[in-house]
Amino acid sequence: MSVHQVPNEASGPTPASTSRSAGRGRPRPVVTPSRLPTAGLVVGGVLLVLMALAGVLLGAADLSPTAVLVELADRIPGVQVDSGLDEVARNILWELRLPRVVLGALVGACLATSGAAYQGVFRNPLADPWLLGAAAGAGLAATAVVASGGSGALAGIGVPAAAFVGALGGVAMAWFVGRSTGGRGTAALILGGVAVSAFLTAGQTWLLQRNAETIREVYGWILGRLSTSGWSDVGMLAIPTVLSLSVILFHRRILDVLSVGEAEAATLGVDAVRSRVVVVVAASLATAGAVAASGLIGFVGIVVPHTVRLMFGGSYRAVLPLSMLFGAAFMVGTDLVARTVVAPAELPIGVITAFVGAPFFAFVLRRGRGSVGA
Repeated sequence: MSVHQVPNEASGPTPASTSRSAGRGRPRPVVTPSRLPTAGLVVGGVLLVLMALAGVLLGAADLSPTAVLVELADRIPGVQVDSGLDEVARNILWELRLPRVVLGALVGACLATSGAAYQGVFRNPLADPWLLGAAAGAGLAATAVVASGGSGALAGIGVPAAAFVGALGGVAMAWFVGRSTGGRGTAALILGGVAVSAFLTAGQTWLLQRNAETIREVYGWILGRLSTSGWSDVGMLAIPTVLSLSVILFHRRILDVLSVGEAEAATLGVDAVRSRVVVVVAASLATAGAVAASGLIGFVGIVVPHTVRLMFGGSYRAVLPLSMLFGAAFMVGTDLVARTVVAPAELPIGVITAFVGAPFFAFVLRRGRGSVGA
Protein backbone atom coordinates (compact mmCIF):
# COMPACT_ATOMS: atom_id res chain seq x y z
CA MET A 1 0.00 0.00 0.00
CA SER A 2 1.46 3.34 -0.99
CA VAL A 3 -0.31 6.23 0.74
CA HIS A 4 0.13 9.97 0.60
CA GLN A 5 -0.12 11.20 4.18
CA VAL A 6 0.77 13.82 6.69
CA PRO A 7 3.19 13.16 9.55
CA ASN A 8 2.02 11.68 12.82
CA GLU A 9 1.17 14.24 15.49
CA ALA A 10 3.82 12.87 17.81
CA SER A 11 6.58 13.67 15.37
CA GLY A 12 5.57 17.27 14.88
CA PRO A 13 5.23 19.20 11.62
CA THR A 14 7.91 19.05 8.98
CA PRO A 15 8.80 21.57 6.31
CA ALA A 16 7.52 19.18 3.64
CA SER A 17 4.11 18.98 5.28
CA THR A 18 3.59 22.73 5.05
CA SER A 19 4.96 23.27 1.56
CA ARG A 20 2.64 24.37 -1.24
CA SER A 21 2.27 23.12 -4.76
CA ALA A 22 3.54 25.69 -7.20
CA GLY A 23 0.83 27.93 -8.62
CA ARG A 24 -2.11 26.21 -6.95
CA GLY A 25 -1.72 27.08 -3.26
CA ARG A 26 -2.62 23.59 -2.06
CA PRO A 27 -0.59 21.61 0.49
CA ARG A 28 1.82 19.22 -1.15
CA PRO A 29 1.17 15.62 -0.04
CA VAL A 30 3.88 14.01 2.00
CA VAL A 31 5.00 10.52 1.06
CA THR A 32 6.52 8.53 3.87
CA PRO A 33 9.50 6.34 3.02
CA SER A 34 8.55 2.85 1.87
CA ARG A 35 11.65 1.25 3.36
CA LEU A 36 13.18 1.10 6.77
CA PRO A 37 16.12 3.48 7.22
CA THR A 38 19.27 1.42 6.84
CA ALA A 39 21.04 3.54 9.45
CA GLY A 40 18.35 2.72 12.01
CA LEU A 41 18.61 -1.00 11.41
CA VAL A 42 22.40 -0.90 11.65
CA VAL A 43 22.51 1.25 14.78
CA GLY A 44 19.76 -0.72 16.51
CA GLY A 45 21.24 -4.07 15.57
CA VAL A 46 24.75 -3.14 16.70
CA LEU A 47 23.42 -1.67 19.94
CA LEU A 48 21.40 -4.82 20.68
CA VAL A 49 24.39 -7.08 20.02
CA LEU A 50 26.64 -4.97 22.24
CA MET A 51 24.11 -4.91 25.07
CA ALA A 52 23.53 -8.65 24.78
CA LEU A 53 27.27 -9.36 24.89
CA ALA A 54 27.69 -7.11 27.92
CA GLY A 55 24.77 -8.81 29.62
CA VAL A 56 26.29 -12.23 29.07
CA LEU A 57 29.86 -11.24 30.00
CA LEU A 58 29.10 -9.23 33.14
CA GLY A 59 27.32 -10.19 36.34
CA ALA A 60 27.60 -10.86 40.04
CA ALA A 61 29.34 -14.19 39.45
CA ASP A 62 33.04 -13.77 38.67
CA LEU A 63 33.29 -15.39 35.25
CA SER A 64 36.22 -14.60 32.97
CA PRO A 65 34.95 -12.64 29.95
CA THR A 66 37.48 -14.40 27.74
CA ALA A 67 36.34 -17.81 28.95
CA VAL A 68 32.70 -16.83 28.39
CA LEU A 69 33.45 -15.78 24.81
CA VAL A 70 35.28 -19.05 24.20
CA GLU A 71 32.35 -20.99 25.68
CA LEU A 72 29.95 -19.17 23.36
CA ALA A 73 32.20 -19.89 20.39
CA ASP A 74 32.25 -23.56 21.34
CA ARG A 75 28.52 -23.75 20.59
CA ILE A 76 29.02 -22.59 16.99
CA PRO A 77 28.59 -25.55 14.61
CA GLY A 78 31.98 -26.80 13.46
CA VAL A 79 33.90 -25.08 16.26
CA GLN A 80 35.34 -27.06 19.17
CA VAL A 81 37.30 -25.18 21.83
CA ASP A 82 37.72 -25.65 25.56
CA SER A 83 36.71 -22.59 27.59
CA GLY A 84 38.02 -23.95 30.88
CA LEU A 85 34.75 -23.16 32.66
CA ASP A 86 33.59 -25.71 35.20
CA GLU A 87 30.06 -27.14 35.32
CA VAL A 88 28.78 -24.50 37.77
CA ALA A 89 30.08 -21.64 35.64
CA ARG A 90 28.54 -23.17 32.53
CA ASN A 91 25.18 -23.43 34.23
CA ILE A 92 25.37 -19.80 35.32
CA LEU A 93 26.07 -18.78 31.73
CA TRP A 94 23.59 -21.00 29.88
CA GLU A 95 20.78 -21.31 32.43
CA LEU A 96 20.84 -17.88 34.11
CA ARG A 97 22.64 -15.13 32.22
CA LEU A 98 21.73 -16.00 28.64
CA PRO A 99 18.00 -16.68 29.32
CA ARG A 100 17.84 -13.43 31.29
CA VAL A 101 19.33 -11.46 28.39
CA VAL A 102 16.85 -13.01 25.94
CA LEU A 103 13.96 -12.42 28.36
CA GLY A 104 14.98 -8.78 28.76
CA ALA A 105 15.10 -8.34 24.99
CA LEU A 106 11.58 -9.78 24.63
CA VAL A 107 10.18 -7.60 27.42
CA GLY A 108 11.79 -4.46 26.01
CA ALA A 109 10.54 -5.21 22.51
CA CYS A 110 6.99 -5.77 23.80
CA LEU A 111 6.82 -2.60 25.90
CA ALA A 112 8.44 -0.30 23.33
CA THR A 113 6.43 -1.58 20.37
CA SER A 114 3.19 -1.49 22.38
CA GLY A 115 3.90 2.09 23.39
CA ALA A 116 4.45 3.12 19.78
CA ALA A 117 1.27 1.30 18.75
CA TYR A 118 -0.84 2.98 21.44
CA GLN A 119 0.53 6.37 20.42
CA GLY A 120 -0.52 5.68 16.85
CA VAL A 121 -3.97 4.39 17.76
CA PHE A 122 -4.78 7.25 20.14
CA ARG A 123 -2.85 9.90 18.17
CA ASN A 124 -1.37 10.95 21.48
CA PRO A 125 2.42 11.21 21.97
CA LEU A 126 2.11 10.51 25.70
CA ALA A 127 0.19 7.24 25.42
CA ASP A 128 1.98 4.22 26.88
CA PRO A 129 1.23 0.55 27.63
CA TRP A 130 -0.32 1.38 31.02
CA LEU A 131 -2.97 3.65 29.55
CA LEU A 132 -5.89 1.21 29.52
CA GLY A 133 -5.66 -0.35 32.97
CA ALA A 134 -3.14 -3.08 32.16
CA ALA A 135 -0.82 -2.12 35.02
CA ALA A 136 -3.63 -1.75 37.56
CA GLY A 137 -5.21 -5.06 36.56
CA ALA A 138 -1.89 -6.89 36.74
CA GLY A 139 -1.06 -5.29 40.09
CA LEU A 140 -4.38 -6.28 41.65
CA ALA A 141 -4.19 -9.87 40.36
CA ALA A 142 -0.59 -10.32 41.52
CA THR A 143 -1.38 -8.87 44.92
CA ALA A 144 -4.36 -11.20 45.30
CA VAL A 145 -2.20 -14.25 44.59
CA VAL A 146 0.56 -13.17 46.97
CA ALA A 147 -1.93 -12.28 49.69
CA SER A 148 -3.64 -15.67 49.37
CA GLY A 149 -0.42 -17.30 50.59
CA GLY A 150 -0.99 -20.46 48.60
CA SER A 151 -4.40 -21.15 50.10
CA GLY A 152 -7.97 -20.67 49.01
CA ALA A 153 -9.30 -20.32 45.47
CA LEU A 154 -6.10 -18.73 44.21
CA ALA A 155 -3.84 -21.53 45.42
CA GLY A 156 -1.60 -22.83 42.68
CA ILE A 157 -1.89 -19.75 40.47
CA GLY A 158 1.51 -18.17 39.99
CA VAL A 159 2.12 -14.43 40.04
CA PRO A 160 3.10 -14.27 36.33
CA ALA A 161 -0.04 -16.11 35.23
CA ALA A 162 -2.24 -13.94 37.45
CA ALA A 163 -0.56 -10.77 36.19
CA PHE A 164 -1.11 -11.81 32.58
CA VAL A 165 -4.81 -12.46 33.13
CA GLY A 166 -5.18 -9.33 35.26
CA ALA A 167 -3.58 -7.10 32.62
CA LEU A 168 -5.89 -8.39 29.90
CA GLY A 169 -8.84 -8.11 32.29
CA GLY A 170 -8.02 -4.48 33.06
CA VAL A 171 -7.92 -3.61 29.36
CA ALA A 172 -11.20 -5.45 28.74
CA MET A 173 -12.88 -3.53 31.58
CA ALA A 174 -11.56 -0.22 30.24
CA TRP A 175 -12.88 -1.06 26.78
CA PHE A 176 -16.30 -1.99 28.19
CA VAL A 177 -16.56 1.16 30.30
CA GLY A 178 -15.47 3.36 27.41
CA ARG A 179 -17.99 1.85 25.00
CA SER A 180 -20.81 1.76 27.56
CA THR A 181 -20.76 5.56 27.73
CA GLY A 182 -21.81 5.70 24.10
CA GLY A 183 -18.48 7.10 22.94
CA ARG A 184 -16.74 5.51 19.97
CA GLY A 185 -13.64 7.68 19.89
CA THR A 186 -10.31 7.22 21.58
CA ALA A 187 -11.10 9.81 24.26
CA ALA A 188 -13.87 7.60 25.69
CA LEU A 189 -11.51 4.63 25.81
CA ILE A 190 -8.80 6.62 27.55
CA LEU A 191 -11.24 7.94 30.15
CA GLY A 192 -12.51 4.41 30.67
CA GLY A 193 -8.93 3.32 31.31
CA VAL A 194 -8.45 6.07 33.87
CA ALA A 195 -11.62 5.09 35.73
CA VAL A 196 -10.83 1.37 35.70
CA SER A 197 -7.23 1.98 36.80
CA ALA A 198 -8.40 4.05 39.78
CA PHE A 199 -10.89 1.34 40.80
CA LEU A 200 -8.42 -1.54 40.48
CA THR A 201 -5.67 0.37 42.28
CA ALA A 202 -8.08 1.01 45.15
CA GLY A 203 -8.74 -2.72 45.32
CA GLN A 204 -5.03 -3.46 45.42
CA THR A 205 -4.50 -0.93 48.21
CA TRP A 206 -7.31 -2.52 50.23
CA LEU A 207 -5.72 -5.97 49.85
CA LEU A 208 -2.33 -4.66 50.95
CA GLN A 209 -3.81 -3.06 54.05
CA ARG A 210 -5.46 -6.32 55.04
CA ASN A 211 -2.31 -8.35 54.35
CA ALA A 212 0.54 -6.12 55.50
CA GLU A 213 3.00 -9.02 55.55
CA THR A 214 2.82 -9.25 51.75
CA ILE A 215 3.74 -5.62 51.08
CA ARG A 216 7.46 -6.24 50.62
CA GLU A 217 6.96 -9.07 48.14
CA VAL A 218 4.28 -7.22 46.19
CA TYR A 219 6.29 -4.01 45.91
CA GLY A 220 9.33 -5.98 44.84
CA TRP A 221 7.25 -7.22 41.91
CA ILE A 222 5.65 -3.84 41.21
CA LEU A 223 9.05 -2.13 40.88
CA GLY A 224 10.02 -4.59 38.16
CA ARG A 225 12.65 -7.28 37.89
CA LEU A 226 13.94 -9.84 35.42
CA SER A 227 14.37 -13.07 37.32
CA THR A 228 14.31 -16.26 35.33
CA SER A 229 14.41 -19.92 36.24
CA GLY A 230 15.74 -20.82 32.81
CA TRP A 231 14.55 -21.10 29.24
CA SER A 232 11.00 -22.03 30.25
CA ASP A 233 10.26 -18.39 31.15
CA VAL A 234 11.58 -17.29 27.77
CA GLY A 235 9.40 -19.84 26.00
CA MET A 236 6.28 -18.67 27.84
CA LEU A 237 6.81 -15.04 26.75
CA ALA A 238 7.95 -15.87 23.23
CA ILE A 239 4.49 -17.05 22.12
CA PRO A 240 2.48 -13.88 22.95
CA THR A 241 5.42 -11.76 21.78
CA VAL A 242 5.57 -13.30 18.31
CA LEU A 243 1.79 -13.24 17.87
CA SER A 244 1.15 -9.70 19.09
CA LEU A 245 4.17 -8.00 17.54
CA SER A 246 3.49 -9.66 14.19
CA VAL A 247 -0.03 -8.20 14.18
CA ILE A 248 1.23 -4.75 15.19
CA LEU A 249 3.94 -4.71 12.52
CA PHE A 250 1.40 -5.85 9.91
CA HIS A 251 -0.63 -2.70 10.71
CA ARG A 252 2.29 -0.23 10.59
CA ARG A 253 1.18 1.26 7.26
CA ILE A 254 -2.42 1.49 8.45
CA LEU A 255 -1.31 3.47 11.52
CA ASP A 256 0.30 5.96 9.15
CA VAL A 257 -3.04 6.27 7.37
CA LEU A 258 -4.93 6.67 10.65
CA SER A 259 -2.61 9.51 11.64
CA VAL A 260 -4.25 11.56 8.87
CA GLY A 261 -7.70 11.16 10.40
CA GLU A 262 -10.59 8.69 10.29
CA ALA A 263 -12.44 10.46 7.46
CA GLU A 264 -9.39 10.48 5.22
CA ALA A 265 -8.61 6.87 6.16
CA ALA A 266 -12.13 5.84 5.14
CA THR A 267 -11.63 7.35 1.68
CA LEU A 268 -8.59 5.08 1.31
CA GLY A 269 -10.59 1.98 2.21
CA VAL A 270 -9.30 1.61 5.79
CA ASP A 271 -11.78 0.49 8.46
CA ALA A 272 -10.54 2.77 11.25
CA VAL A 273 -12.61 1.22 14.06
CA ARG A 274 -11.63 -2.35 13.22
CA SER A 275 -7.98 -1.44 12.79
CA ARG A 276 -7.86 0.34 16.13
CA VAL A 277 -9.47 -2.61 17.91
CA VAL A 278 -7.03 -5.10 16.40
CA VAL A 279 -3.97 -2.99 17.26
CA VAL A 280 -5.18 -2.28 20.81
CA VAL A 281 -5.82 -5.98 21.44
CA ALA A 282 -2.39 -6.96 20.07
CA ALA A 283 -0.60 -4.23 22.04
CA SER A 284 -2.46 -5.22 25.20
CA LEU A 285 -1.49 -8.87 24.72
CA ALA A 286 2.17 -7.87 24.34
CA THR A 287 1.94 -5.67 27.44
CA ALA A 288 0.31 -8.45 29.46
CA GLY A 289 3.08 -10.86 28.50
CA ALA A 290 5.78 -8.38 29.45
CA VAL A 291 4.10 -7.62 32.78
CA ALA A 292 3.80 -11.31 33.58
CA ALA A 293 7.52 -11.79 32.96
CA SER A 294 8.98 -8.67 34.55
CA GLY A 295 6.48 -6.85 36.76
CA LEU A 296 5.54 -3.22 36.22
CA ILE A 297 8.40 -1.50 34.37
CA GLY A 298 7.34 1.96 33.29
CA PHE A 299 8.44 4.58 30.73
CA VAL A 300 9.91 2.13 28.19
CA GLY A 301 6.91 2.68 25.92
CA ILE A 302 7.53 6.43 25.93
CA VAL A 303 11.32 6.75 25.97
CA VAL A 304 12.11 4.31 23.16
CA PRO A 305 9.49 5.25 20.51
CA HIS A 306 10.18 8.97 20.90
CA THR A 307 13.92 8.44 20.70
CA VAL A 308 13.34 6.55 17.46
CA ARG A 309 11.17 9.37 16.12
CA LEU A 310 13.79 11.99 16.97
CA MET A 311 16.47 9.97 15.18
CA PHE A 312 14.66 8.46 12.19
CA GLY A 313 11.36 10.27 11.61
CA GLY A 314 7.73 9.71 12.52
CA SER A 315 6.46 7.19 9.97
CA TYR A 316 5.15 4.08 11.71
CA ARG A 317 6.67 1.98 8.94
CA ALA A 318 9.97 2.81 10.62
CA VAL A 319 8.92 3.62 14.19
CA LEU A 320 7.35 0.24 15.01
CA PRO A 321 10.13 -2.14 13.88
CA LEU A 322 12.88 0.16 15.13
CA SER A 323 11.12 0.55 18.49
CA MET A 324 11.12 -3.23 18.77
CA LEU A 325 14.87 -3.34 18.10
CA PHE A 326 15.86 -0.39 20.29
CA GLY A 327 13.44 -1.44 23.04
CA ALA A 328 15.13 -4.83 23.27
CA ALA A 329 18.56 -3.19 23.52
CA PHE A 330 17.32 -0.65 26.08
CA MET A 331 15.86 -3.28 28.40
CA VAL A 332 18.92 -5.54 28.22
CA GLY A 333 21.15 -2.57 29.07
CA THR A 334 18.87 -1.41 31.88
CA ASP A 335 18.80 -4.89 33.40
CA LEU A 336 22.61 -5.01 33.21
CA VAL A 337 22.82 -1.79 35.23
CA ALA A 338 20.23 -3.09 37.71
CA ARG A 339 22.18 -6.25 38.51
CA THR A 340 25.71 -4.87 38.49
CA VAL A 341 25.68 -1.36 39.96
CA VAL A 342 25.16 -2.60 43.55
CA ALA A 343 26.20 -6.25 43.04
CA PRO A 344 25.65 -8.75 44.54
CA ALA A 345 22.34 -6.99 45.34
CA GLU A 346 20.04 -5.80 42.56
CA LEU A 347 18.22 -2.55 41.95
CA PRO A 348 14.61 -2.73 40.75
CA ILE A 349 14.58 -2.10 37.01
CA GLY A 350 11.55 0.17 37.39
CA VAL A 351 13.61 2.55 39.51
CA ILE A 352 16.22 2.91 36.77
CA THR A 353 13.69 3.38 33.98
CA ALA A 354 11.90 5.99 36.10
CA PHE A 355 15.14 7.94 36.59
CA VAL A 356 15.57 7.95 32.82
CA GLY A 357 11.94 8.19 31.83
CA ALA A 358 10.57 10.91 34.10
CA PRO A 359 12.82 13.69 32.70
CA PHE A 360 12.24 12.35 29.19
CA PHE A 361 8.48 12.36 29.79
CA ALA A 362 8.70 16.04 30.77
CA PHE A 363 10.70 16.72 27.60
CA VAL A 364 8.10 15.00 25.43
CA LEU A 365 5.28 16.83 27.20
CA ARG A 366 6.97 20.17 26.55
CA ARG A 367 7.86 19.31 22.95
CA GLY A 368 4.40 17.97 22.15
CA ARG A 369 2.32 20.49 24.10
CA GLY A 370 0.53 21.52 20.96
CA SER A 371 -0.61 18.01 20.06
CA VAL A 372 -1.17 16.11 23.27
CA GLY A 373 -4.93 15.89 23.11
CA ALA A 374 -6.37 12.44 22.56
